[in-house]
Amino acid sequence: MSTRSTPETGKYPCPHNHPHGVWQLDADYVTEGAACVYLIEQGDRLAIVETGTVHSVPHLLDQIQVLGLSPEQVDYVIPTHVHLDHAAGAGHLMAHCPNARLVIHPRGRVHMVDPAKLEAGTRAVYGDDKYEALYGSLIPVDPQRIIEAPDQFCIDFHGRTFTFIDTPGHANHHFCVHDSGSNSIFSGDTFGISYPVFDTPDGRNLLFASTTPVQFNPEALLQSLDTLAALEADFVYLTHYGQIQPSPDNLRQLRDSIHAFVAISNAFEQTTTGRKDKIAAGLKTWLLEQVQQYFPHVSPAQASHWLAQDIELNAQGLDVWLSRRAR
Repeated sequence: MSTRSTPETGKYPCPHNHPHGVWQLDADYVTEGAACVYLIEQGDRLAIVETGTVHSVPHLLDQIQVLGLSPEQVDYVIPTHVHLDHAAGAGHLMAHCPNARLVIHPRGRVHMVDPAKLEAGTRAVYGDDKYEALYGSLIPVDPQRIIEAPDQFCIDFHGRTFTFIDTPGHANHHFCVHDSGSNSIFSGDTFGISYPVFDTPDGRNLLFASTTPVQFNPEALLQSLDTLAALEADFVYLTHYGQIQPSPDNLRQLRDSIHAFVAISNAFEQTTTGRKDKIAAGLKTWLLEQVQQYFPHVSPAQASHWLAQDIELNAQGLDVWLSRRAR
């Protein structure tokens, strides 16, 4: 039986308490169940993995209070990488948590200290109104409060060890976090995307790779999956969305999706017009075939609804990958 939570309604979506002091909170991003943030509770201290967007921060602060704790008891804020659904709220959250240190991949540090370029580039893509609705205005993090975490860097969090693992493939500034207290991995986007709506009663998940936006590298991503599998973790905590197991079936699905997405993209490598849309159509066909075969309890309309944004964003990333490879 799946242990994952179903989002509930209210002022904020109801948090889910996993074993070993891991709390899963909805990030209020796009729709309930699309992205989450994790609080790790150790005694009377907290670490936060991912920040969500600026709009996620009130939810995080509210839940800290619900736990009977305060922002002053947050020791670490840990975005897995600097894409804005994972890190846009970093500056605002740090401003509310005066004792916290921000832990970031060395390649992501510059964007936390000066997020202006990151924000400007995203505004140029979405326009100001949509950008504000999705992410909110970014503020910088004091460089004196930042810890860079290269591969195999460790932090002792009051008796449980966080080990940071360099995992390129989705982004060059991406790490995953192994938590010894739960023998789990907080995987950001490296271990793919899986929405609870597809879960079956016997615990099967639909799992597929994230290839967006501009740094997809299939060989590196496959190697990163091998690195994570070797850790023999009990669970993986996805940002999109929730707790899954790093089972052989889930690893096979992830690897199959990478190979399939590459093959679909390669078929349109020489296409000069409408390439992104053709890739998106290929991704949709492949993913809906997986749903029809393995998750018949989900209707095609429901599957299309949940997969639409990822299909579009993955196609954009694959189109960029083809263009970058051709240079």
